[in-house]
Amino acid sequence: MIEILANTSSLAARLRERIKLEGPLTFCDWMKAALYDSHDGYYCRNDRSPWGREGDYRTSPERSPLFAATFARYFAGLHEQLGRPAAWTIFEAGAGEGCFTEGLLQTLQKSFPDVFEATLCVIDEVSSVSRARAAERLRPFADRVQFQSIDEVEINPGVVFSNELLDAFPVHRIVLYGGEFREFYVTVDENGNFAWLLEALSPALSPRLEGYFKEAGGRPGDGQVIEVSLEIENWVRRVAARMRCGYVVSVDYGTVVEDLYSPGANREGTLRGFQRHQFVDDLLAQPGEHDLTTTVNWSLVKTVGESAGLESVELSRQDQFLLANGFLEQLDAESQQAKNDGERLQLNSGAREMILPDGMAASFQVLVQKKRG
Repeated sequence: MIEILANTSSLAARLRERIKLEGPLTFCDWMKAALYDSHDGYYCRNDRSPWGREGDYRTSPERSPLFAATFARYFAGLHEQLGRPAAWTIFEAGAGEGCFTEGLLQTLQKSFPDVFEATLCVIDEVSSVSRARAAERLRPFADRVQFQSIDEVEINPGVVFSNELLDAFPVHRIVLYGGEFREFYVTVDENGNFAWLLEALSPALSPRLEGYFKEAGGRPGDGQVIEVSLEIENWVRRVAARMRCGYVVSVDYGTVVEDLYSPGANREGTLRGFQRHQFVDDLLAQPGEHDLTTTVNWSLVKTVGESAGLESVELSRQDQFLLANGFLEQLDAESQQAKNDGERLQLNSGAREMILPDGMAASFQVLVQKKRG
């Protein structure tokens, strides 16, 4: 089977062959391949970058340098709270091409030199292409940057930071019908197209579902489609296990369980796809060609974290968090140092996206968790 799959030319062809040989795939397995296949997964392709104006979406660090600069100010405050350690680690999970880390280190070097001297930045990025681009971008800081996975480090003390990571973890997709949960699988129809199939819960999900609902803090209603992210549970526990003392700061698009499972919630769930900054109509078509994402259940992240020793400190809207942590002061400082009116205009334009009530940042949240040493 391995030889057959290796010899097919595209991810879609290999997935069709896999389904033919193994039967329908859970959507979780299908999503994992679509996003993280080592050759053709969306985040691992070497023929284009998903980020920026020319990609499929723009994250906050790409929209405004003030995002990373404000977090640099915030991290400097955390460094103070941790007793000004002579050495500490800032670990970024899912760092992409290093845009955030670059802005972070530039600001620390310029405005917080003592913190900069104490800082080692460790990047965890699944894509070898993105790691190479990040290494090139961060070459001026090569002595302060390493590339390792969360399982290879010990953070004592430090910060684990992620931006738009949790919403891209593969999920199981289920629905409750007449008191019985059914799971969505992906099969191939008579025309060779990928299609949804509802079947009994998979062995990977069934024994963990009740525990998941207990940690998530609620259950969906009859007929409501939801996404179950066992990967978020696993990741939070892995982070907690590698941290001896410090903070976990997660930025993402999410909500609490009361909203996710409420009668007014979207009955079809929160799964969505993006391509060229537009929503994708057929989520199963062209795997590897577009992003797939879901809304993060912050209630789950907090509960799992607390059971693993991470105290929940704060859950705030991203725009409010930025304003409370020196965003406007950073804007003023950056504007004064701008070389010309064009740079100032660009700063102000990016700033509006970060803090206006109808801007993109109003839809994101920041969760801060703490592990005491």
